[in-house]
Amino acid sequence: MLYFYLMNTIKVAEAAFPTEYGDFRIYGFESEDKSDSAVALVKGNPAGSDAPLVRIHSQCLTGDAFGSSRCDCGPQLQMAQKAIADEGCGILIYQLQEGRGIGLMNKLMAYELQDAGHDTVSANHQLGFEADHRNYALSANILRHFGVHRIRLMSNNPLKLQALEEAGITIAERVPIEIAPTDDTQRYLLTKKAKLGHLLSTL
Repeated sequence: MLYFYLMNTIKVAEAAFPTEYGDFRIYGFESEDKSDSAVALVKGNPAGSDAPLVRIHSQCLTGDAFGSSRCDCGPQLQMAQKAIADEGCGILIYQLQEGRGIGLMNKLMAYELQDAGHDTVSANHQLGFEADHRNYALSANILRHFGVHRIRLMSNNPLKLQALEEAGITIAERVPIEIAPTDDTQRYLLTKKAKLGHLLSTL
């Protein structure tokens, strides 16, 4: 993962965004060189909060859109959006970094390797990638765009907290976002706990 932050982030769009969880505003952001982009759902006035609730969620087409039970991504996204809506203030940043940053087609190849016996980490390594290939630079700049420098972060991933701290974002609190394991996700979650250090109390 890369911990530095981008100096130039551009807001490209903003609109009202009603959802089943209530009304948000949706924003589109790009890095200046257009190498990275992200979406932010914003509820209330996060800059007016001492430490607003924030979720940085990496794109998972298979889980978020198709309801895959190979991972816990879809339920995490729904949990985060509902929690921010219930609180009445917060930011959900949706990073377009599929498969922990390796891209959709590589992620599907990693699935194929997992079917052959690899776990989610060794499959990435077999394809020539880091276990976690994400970059939180744009997300840190998006938080700064909204005047937010101190947050309560919904995450189980200590490396995400470290990356944001190194980018100048203070983590006032880590808020767990755990989904109870199922037969389909048990091995995946155990691998994330054992090899990536994810903080999972239900395993």
